[in-house]
Amino acid sequence: MAAARPRSSLGGALCRLLLTFVVFSFACEACKKVIFNTPSELEADRMVGRVNLKECLRSADLIQSSDPDFRVLDDGSVYTARAVVLPDKKRSFTVWLSDTKKQTRKGITVLLECQKKVLRKRHTKETVLRRAKRRWAPIPCSMQENSLGPFPLFLQQVQSDAAQNYTVFYSISGRGVDQEPLNLFFIEKDTGNLYCTRPVDREEYDVFDLIAYASTADGYSADLPLPLPIRVEDENDNHPIFTEQVYNFEVPESSKLGTKVGEVCATDRDEPDTMHTRLKYSILQQIPQSPGLFSVHPVTGAITLVSQYLDREVVDKYKLIMKVQDMDGQFFGLIGTSTCLITVTDSNDNAPTFRQNAYEASVEENTYNVEILRLPIDDKDLINTANWRANFTILRGNENGHFKISTDKKTNEGILCVVKPLNYEENRQVVLEIGVSNEAPFTRDTALRTTMNRVLVTVNVRDQDEGPECSPAAQYVRIKENTAVGSQINGYKAYDPETRSSSGIRYRKLHDPKGWISIDEISGSFQTSKILDRETVTPRNDLYNVTVLALDHVGRSCTGTLAINVEDVNDNAPHILQDQITVCKPKMEYTDISAFDPDEPIHGAPFYFSLANPSPEINKIWTLSKVNDTAARLSYQKNAEMKQYNIPVTVKDRAGQSATKTVRVNLCDCTHPSQCLAASRSAAVSLGKWAILAILLGIALLCSVLLTLVCGVVGARKKKGFPEDLAQQNLIISNTEAPGDDKVCSANGFTTQTVNNTSQGFNGTMGSGVKNGGLETIEMMKGGHHTLESCRGHHHTLDSSRTGHVGMDNSRYTYSEWHNFTQPRLREKLHLYNQNENHLSSQDYVLTYNYEGRGSPVGSIGCCSEKQEEEGLDFLNNLEAKFAALAETCTMR
Repeated sequence: MAAARPRSSLGGALCRLLLTFVVFSFACEACKKVIFNTPSELEADRMVGRVNLKECLRSADLIQSSDPDFRVLDDGSVYTARAVVLPDKKRSFTVWLSDTKKQTRKGITVLLECQKKVLRKRHTKETVLRRAKRRWAPIPCSMQENSLGPFPLFLQQVQSDAAQNYTVFYSISGRGVDQEPLNLFFIEKDTGNLYCTRPVDREEYDVFDLIAYASTADGYSADLPLPLPIRVEDENDNHPIFTEQVYNFEVPESSKLGTKVGEVCATDRDEPDTMHTRLKYSILQQIPQSPGLFSVHPVTGAITLVSQYLDREVVDKYKLIMKVQDMDGQFFGLIGTSTCLITVTDSNDNAPTFRQNAYEASVEENTYNVEILRLPIDDKDLINTANWRANFTILRGNENGHFKISTDKKTNEGILCVVKPLNYEENRQVVLEIGVSNEAPFTRDTALRTTMNRVLVTVNVRDQDEGPECSPAAQYVRIKENTAVGSQINGYKAYDPETRSSSGIRYRKLHDPKGWISIDEISGSFQTSKILDRETVTPRNDLYNVTVLALDHVGRSCTGTLAINVEDVNDNAPHILQDQITVCKPKMEYTDISAFDPDEPIHGAPFYFSLANPSPEINKIWTLSKVNDTAARLSYQKNAEMKQYNIPVTVKDRAGQSATKTVRVNLCDCTHPSQCLAASRSAAVSLGKWAILAILLGIALLCSVLLTLVCGVVGARKKKGFPEDLAQQNLIISNTEAPGDDKVCSANGFTTQTVNNTSQGFNGTMGSGVKNGGLETIEMMKGGHHTLESCRGHHHTLDSSRTGHVGMDNSRYTYSEWHNFTQPRLREKLHLYNQNENHLSSQDYVLTYNYEGRGSPVGSIGCCSEKQEEEGLDFLNNLEAKFAALAETCTMR
C-alpha cells in the first residue's frame, strides 16, 4: 500500500503536466512566419516592413516585440528602435499578440535576411560607371550624446553602388576626422563601417558634417563624394539654470489679488523644443511660511499675489525658494533653484489715531502766539514718509480764528497755538474739535476706509486784571458845521471790562488834525474850540477823526477814535471858475462859463446865471443863456467892437446863495485864442525899476570900457613897444600858399624863403615886405594897434593888398630895421626852446627840415623860412568873389 501510493501520486503529476502543456499549446499558437529582406545595417526609426496582425489574432489588445531593437505599431508596421547591424546577415525575432481578456497569446516570427555581394577588382583599362542622379548609401545617421560605448562604437555602414562590380575602398573627412575634434570618427576602408571613438557632448557639437569617399585600388573615384551628416541626439544632461541667483522684487502692501510681483526666468542648454528644455516653475518654500501669499505661473514664471493678508506692519520681507524642472516638470526631470526676495513697500493703510479721546488746556486772556497743547498720535505706517506724517485740522470751534494747529515734523505731534487774543469776559471756555489725517491719501478700499479720527479739546480762558477797554474802537457823532464855539458833543466812552463801568477812567486827546475839539478829562465829553468848516476836511466827504486815550488809576490805557460827521450847511455861494476869456471873432460866436459850489449837492446845482447891473454897452452886446445846471453861454452881437469887455455875472445856487464876479472877455480878431494872448502880452510889456537900473549899469560899464580903450591908444602913440610874444599875437597879411617852394638854409640854422626879392617873416610875425625904390620895407600889425614904433616912433597900418601895389609912408619900416630887431630875439627864443627842462642842449626840439623831393604838389612845411616864392603874386588879382570879400574883411582898418 505504501508502495502503491507514490505511484498514484506520480501519475497525477504527469497528468497535470500534460494538461498544462495542452492548454499552453492551444493558447500560444504560432502564426505565419514573415521574412523581410533588409540591408545588413539599419538606422534608427527605419521601417523594416509590415505584418498582418488581424490575420493572426484579431482581438489582440497588447502587441510586444521579443527584440528590444524593434518596435511594432498597432497597424503592424515594424520599425527599428535604434541602429541595428546584422552581423551574420540574418536576424529573427517574434511579435507577440495577446488578448488579456481571453488569456490568449499568439506569435509571429519575423526573419531579417541580407545577401552577400561578390566583389571583383577593376581592370586598369576598365572605366568605372558612375551614377550622378542616384545617391549612394547610406542616409544620414545619428548617435547618442554621452554614449557609454563600447568604443569604438559602430554607427553605420557606407556602401557605394560601384562596390557591386569592383573592389572599393572608403575614406572620410571633415570635423571630427581631420578637423577639431580630431580622430573622433574613422571608417574601415574595406567594409565602409563607420565608428565613433569616444563620447560626444551635443551642447558642444550638435552635428558633424562628414564627407565620404569611395575609390578603387588604383585611386579612381568610384562615385561622387557623399555628404554624411551625423546628428548628435540630445540627452537630458543639463540642469535648467535661473538667469539670476537672487531676484529682488517690491510690492506695495494692501495690493489687490492677482497683482504681479515679478517674473523669474531660467534657461536650459539642452536641445530646444524638446522635452529636455520644456520647463516648469514652482515655489519650493516661502519664508515665513504661513500664510501662503504668492504663486508662480508654471510656464511664464510670473509671481503673483494670491492673498489679501500682505501687511508691511506684520512682515516687511518675504523669501521664496524658486524651483524650475525640465521634462515638463515630470518627477525624473532635472531641477534648478534660485532665491527670490520680496520687499513689501509701505502704503497708507493705517490711519493716524489720537491716544486720548479728549484733551484740556488753559490760556490767559489777551495772550497770543503761545503754544497751549501738544496732541500725540499713533501711526503704524513707515516713519518719516507721507504715509506717516500727520495733518491736523480744526473742524469746529475756531470760527473767530483764535487758534491755529500745526505739525511737529520730528515727533509728528499736533501743536495747538493761540494766535488771536481771547477775552475772558466774552467767552470763558472754548471747545474745539480737531481731526487728523495723513499727507498721502488712504489706500484701502472704500468699504474698509475709516472716517477721520477726531478729538475734543477744551480750552479754559483764565481771567486777567486788565486795563480799560475801548470798545468799539470807533464811535460816531454828528454835528453841523459853523456850530458855535463851546458847543457840547457826546464824547468817547471807555469802560472797565471787569466792572463794565466807566468810573475812574480819565481821557486825553491824542490827535486832533485842526484843533477843533477839546475833551473833558473826567467825563470824556467834547466841546468845540473852533468853528467847524466841512469844506476844509480832506477829503470833504470823509469823517473828521479825533484819537482819544483812556487811562485807569494805575496807568493802563487804551485808544479809541471819535469819528465826527460834519453836516453841511449852505454857507458857500457858487463862484465862477473863469477870470479872463479870449473870443476869436468871427470864428467863435460864443463862450461858455461854468461855476462850482463846495457845499453838498443839496445846496448846490442847478445854478442860475445873470448879468449883474450891466452897462448899456454890455447889455446891448452880450447875452447869457443856460447850457446845463453848472454852465451858461455868453454870446455877443455881430456888430460888437473888438476889444476887452468887463462883464459882471451873478451866479445863484438852488438855496439862493449868490455871488457876482467880473469876467474879462477879450474880443479879438484871431483864429486861435493863443494868438491874441501872445499879442496882448507883447503889447503889455513894461520895464520895471530893476530893469531900468540894469540898463543904466550896462551903459556905465560900456562907457568905462571905451574910455579905457581911448587911453590905451593915446599911450601907444606916445611910446611904441615890441613885446616878446609878438610872434603869437600879430595878424599877418599872407600872400600865397602856392606850391613849389625852394628852401635855403641860412647860416644861423633858420629856413629862408625868397620870392621876387620879397621876404616873409618868421612864424607869421612878419608882414609883407616889398622893394620900392631900392629900399626894402615890411608891413605888419599886432592886433590892429601895436607896430614897430619902438624902432621908428611912427604909427603903422595895414595896407590893402587888393591893388597889388604897396606904397611907402612914414609908418613903413625898412627890412634892415626889421631884421635887426627880430634876429636877436628869435635867436634867444630858439636857444631856449632847444633846451630841455634841465637847461641842457636837446636836439629833438628844433629840427632842420630838408628838401622833401622833386615835383611835390605842395610846399615845404619848414617853420623858419626867410625866402619868398620866386613866382609872382599877380594871381591874387584874379581870385573869386568869395575870397575877395574875405580879403577885404581881413584888411579893413
